[in-house]
Amino acid sequence: MKVEGRHFRTIWTEGEGPQERLRIIDQTALPHEFRILDLHSVADVCRAIREMWVRGAGLIGATAAWGVWVAAREAAHLPADEFAVRMAMSMEALRVTRPTASNLVWALQRQQKALAGLSGAEAVAAAHAEAQAIADEDAEFCRRIGEHGKRIIEAIAAKKPGQTVNILTHCNAGWLAFVDWGSALSPVYAAFDAGIPVHVWVDETRPRNQGASLTAWELGQHGVPHSLIADNTGGHLMQHGMVDMVITGADRVTRCGDAANKIGTYLKALAAADNGVPFYVALPSSTFDFALRDGVREIPIEERSADEVRVMTGALLDGDGQAGQGTASVLICPENTGARNWAFDVTPARLISGIITERGVCAASEDGVLGLYPEQR
Repeated sequence: MKVEGRHFRTIWTEGEGPQERLRIIDQTALPHEFRILDLHSVADVCRAIREMWVRGAGLIGATAAWGVWVAAREAAHLPADEFAVRMAMSMEALRVTRPTASNLVWALQRQQKALAGLSGAEAVAAAHAEAQAIADEDAEFCRRIGEHGKRIIEAIAAKKPGQTVNILTHCNAGWLAFVDWGSALSPVYAAFDAGIPVHVWVDETRPRNQGASLTAWELGQHGVPHSLIADNTGGHLMQHGMVDMVITGADRVTRCGDAANKIGTYLKALAAADNGVPFYVALPSSTFDFALRDGVREIPIEERSADEVRVMTGALLDGDGQAGQGTASVLICPENTGARNWAFDVTPARLISGIITERGVCAASEDGVLGLYPEQR
C-alpha cells in the first residue's frame, strides 16, 4: 500500500549480499511518526514481535520467517552440527514471542522444512527464499481476500443504491497487520477502489488503540472515509441501523470456525447477532489451526502487561489544540491500581456469518471450512 504516495510493504529487505538488511515499519510510532527500523539480529526480531513493533497475524508470521534468515546468517560460520543447534535455539526464541497467532508457528514450520539438512551458505539462501515466498504469498492471499470480500460489499450496496455502505471493524487488520493489503480491510480497499461508496466505523481498540493509531492512519492514507469511535459505541450504532456489516481479522481460527481476535471482538459479534447485522471474519489460510476444534477451550489467550491498560501514550497538544509538541505517556488510573490485560477473545462460529479467505467465502463451520480446504479433512 502507499504512504504519502510511495508504495511500502510492512517488512522487506534492502541491499545485496552481506549488506542486505531487514527493515520494518515501527508501528509503535504511528500515527504521529512514520519510522523505519533495521533488524540486525535474532534478538532484534524477537523484540520486534514481542514488543509489537510489528503486529497482526500475517506480519508476525512473515517477520518470524525473516528472523530465521537472520538467524541463519548469524550461524552460517558454524560447523553443521553446531549450526543445527543454534538454529533450533533461534526458532524456539522466535516461537515463544507471541502465543496466540497461529501464523508464527506456521511460518517457522515452513522454514524448518526448507532448511532440513542444510547449513552454511546453502541454509542462508534457502531461508531467504522461503521468507520471501511467505511474504509474497501473504500479500497475494490478502489481495484475493479483498476481491472475495468486495462481492459481499457490492451485494449490500446494490440493496441501498446511492447510499453509503457502513462497515464496522475492530483492531487493525489492514495492510499494517500483514505484508500488504490486509485481511478485514482488503475488501474495503477493493470496494473503495471500485467506486463503491463506503464508510468505516473504526473502534479505538483499547488498550493499545490499534484502531485509533493504525486503522485510522492507513484508511486516511488511502483516502477511505472513516470515523473513529469509542469501543463501546458499536452496539448503539447497530441498534440504530448505522452499521451494514462488521468485518474483523483473526489471529487463530479453528477447523470448526471459532475465531480468536483482539479482545472485544466477541462483544461486537454478540451485538451484531442481536441486531441482524452480518459479521464476517477475514483471514488467509495460514491463520487456520486445523488441529483445533473448540476455540474457547483450546486457543491459548495471551495475557500482556498490566501497564498497557494503566498507561496511554499520545501526542502532546499546544495551546491551540494542535499536535506537534512530541509524545508522552500518562497514567490513567490511581497509581496503586492493578490491572489485567487479556489480549484476545474467541468468537464462537455460531455468531459468524461467513469466513472470507483467499479461496473464497465459506460458512463458519467444519463443513464450510473443509469445503474450501478439503486437503485438511
